[in-house]
Amino acid sequence: MSSSLENLLHARTGPMTSDMVLHPADFGLGHVPARLNPVATTSSVCGFCSTGCALKIHLNEKGEAINLTADPHYPVNLGMACPKGWEVLTPLAAPDRAITPLLRDPHTGELAAVTWERALAAFTGNFQRIQREHGPHALAFLSTGQIVMEEMALLGALAKFGMGMLHVDSNTRQCMATSHVAYKQSFGFDAPPFTYRDFEESDALLFIGANPCIAHPIMWQRVMMNRRNPEIVVIDPRATETAQAATLHVPLRPKSDLTLLYGLAHLLISRGTVKREFVAAHTTGFAGFAAFVRDFTPARVAAETGVPETTLDRLANIIGRRERVSLWWTMGVNQGHEATRTAQAIINLALMTGNIGRPGTGANSITGQCNAMGSRLFGNATSLLGGYDFGSPSDRAHVAGILRLDPARIPDRAGYAYDQILDAIDRGEIRGLWVIATDPAHSWINQTHARAILAKLDFLVVQDMYATSETARAAHLVLPAAGWGEKEGVLINSERRLGLVKKVARAPGQALSDFAIFKLIADAWGCGEMFRTWRSPEATFQILKELSRGQPCDFSGIRDYAHIADAGGIQWPFTSADADSLRISDSGLRIAQSEIRDPQSEIKKTDRERRLFSDGKFYHADRRARFLFDPPRPLPEASDAKYPFLLLTGRGSSAQWHTGSRTDKSAVLRKLAPTVLTVEIHPADAAAASIASGDRVVVRSRRGTAEAIALVTATVQTGQLFMPMHFAAVNRLTFAAFDPHSRQPAYKACAVAIAPE
Repeated sequence: MSSSLENLLHARTGPMTSDMVLHPADFGLGHVPARLNPVATTSSVCGFCSTGCALKIHLNEKGEAINLTADPHYPVNLGMACPKGWEVLTPLAAPDRAITPLLRDPHTGELAAVTWERALAAFTGNFQRIQREHGPHALAFLSTGQIVMEEMALLGALAKFGMGMLHVDSNTRQCMATSHVAYKQSFGFDAPPFTYRDFEESDALLFIGANPCIAHPIMWQRVMMNRRNPEIVVIDPRATETAQAATLHVPLRPKSDLTLLYGLAHLLISRGTVKREFVAAHTTGFAGFAAFVRDFTPARVAAETGVPETTLDRLANIIGRRERVSLWWTMGVNQGHEATRTAQAIINLALMTGNIGRPGTGANSITGQCNAMGSRLFGNATSLLGGYDFGSPSDRAHVAGILRLDPARIPDRAGYAYDQILDAIDRGEIRGLWVIATDPAHSWINQTHARAILAKLDFLVVQDMYATSETARAAHLVLPAAGWGEKEGVLINSERRLGLVKKVARAPGQALSDFAIFKLIADAWGCGEMFRTWRSPEATFQILKELSRGQPCDFSGIRDYAHIADAGGIQWPFTSADADSLRISDSGLRIAQSEIRDPQSEIKKTDRERRLFSDGKFYHADRRARFLFDPPRPLPEASDAKYPFLLLTGRGSSAQWHTGSRTDKSAVLRKLAPTVLTVEIHPADAAAASIASGDRVVVRSRRGTAEAIALVTATVQTGQLFMPMHFAAVNRLTFAAFDPHSRQPAYKACAVAIAPE
């Protein structure tokens, strides 16, 4: 056994470090035993969604977490937490945690426990054999937006620069690829412009394909703190929880958003409410856009979207006449067949009305996963580390110089996107796949076909907290990984805030942090020396600081982890010049407790919440934003006589997270969310099909079937059904269509039929 591996596996005493190990039974997470009382408290950012709430973790005398409360001093959540946040410790103690490497026995076909040495040998032996026989690009990985930024960067660098992979992607492709591409094309860089304070400072908030009541509850609480008597508009086919709380719900036809947004632009132009001075000084392409939207008359838009002309008129008045208008979107836009242009239609509305760079304004994409923003910047998938371009020789040379490696190690082009990786597996081009902290056999669109594709692999490695995920069950090798709270690092939230995750528990058995696993694989592969300076997550953070320097996402002014913790998180950009100008003391950006408790108080010059583009300068070479547009396209799969309904999918409960691999471990969260798959159907459609609430029904598409319990409700329109995405059966139904610019799957609409079971 190597000394480094031995140290990792046997460091069971002394101060808690990043990779010490202890079985969860030793510390009883999820409750406070009578024999244990908190003796210390630390703060850590939650590891579920992109809101980035801070939690006070209460520790026993051994420095181990025994309970938590919401952090009242953190500028994101101001002492609030959603159900997932309150239960974030519980999944660490789940009985099905992966606690040792598992290798599939070729004779029995079963996964069996092996040593780390045997697992590393199987990993390198099989993957290197595949490269010898099928070429260097016959390997790929699919990663996640759930691990910390330093792990993402090390994984991407190891795979591309050390192992010679070209085709790598993450499940961020499923949630945020559209926003990444839309911002990059429109602004010149992937740059969400807002701060959460804008929720409180808007005169009008438009939520397009977003349901923050359920998906981002703390953001919704920030909306409820707004004292400006705002209009709250929800544009969504379904009467979601947010729509029911809004001042105006616009129930348009599914995936007609682009037509609606172009129609609103037409009305704003015809009424003379465009901010011409702003457009002339800070944008390009408006004349072409104005000519393009002339055809989107109120009559045409009403006919194609189902939105009455009177509602269009009201929407145009809100956007054109309110002083501070913010436009927010999430998966209802991102997961569509023309998603990028839809996001850019939202951006166009903000630009033409000057609603950007000012308090309470912005074209604002709400991120999905806790570190999808970190994945977009440092995942090393579509963009070179730090938002650089694989295709630029100068960018490759610059990154190679910082990382002290040969520029020839850096690929000169980006690899395949997620769907293209699966297609390459299907045709035999990719033979080995490494899956890290995600579950494509559950979550990928058109699931039955996806599982058949994964079965074609010569060697499938799954690195995860649990060996019970759908993908792990099919793996040849399972590597046991530590989860949130069992390691340290940085997450970047929706408003670009870098927040610190701290280690407050020991991973069970022989599970290791993803960072430690990547380091061990680098050594076993023979490229460990390339990552010698990546000694720890915090040492890696210093490398990433240098990669960010001079980029729009520059955070070179952050000293270290302690600085992030003391400051209550720090939004990028935060340059060295910013740090110097603020004369940051040892206490960082901390402000008076009374100021934090009052979210309406002025934050003085500490810049705890900052927005972009206040100077009207964007990131293209000419410093102008772009108006981008294309004609709307029909749904890839429309309803017909055989499949007369359109199936909508989305988040079902604030107590559920994605595939449920963690939230299902909590008895509390299981009580707060449905444990069986349901399907919402309008009363008129239910009556026609002789379906009553509580009936067992079968939903069918051209790809598969799903059994569910019917919920008869007017929250959906006639001709539409809704099913929560958290259940694996839902993706047996979905149709594999993709946005051509972002390659993001169009989960939100496909043709189905429904009948009593």
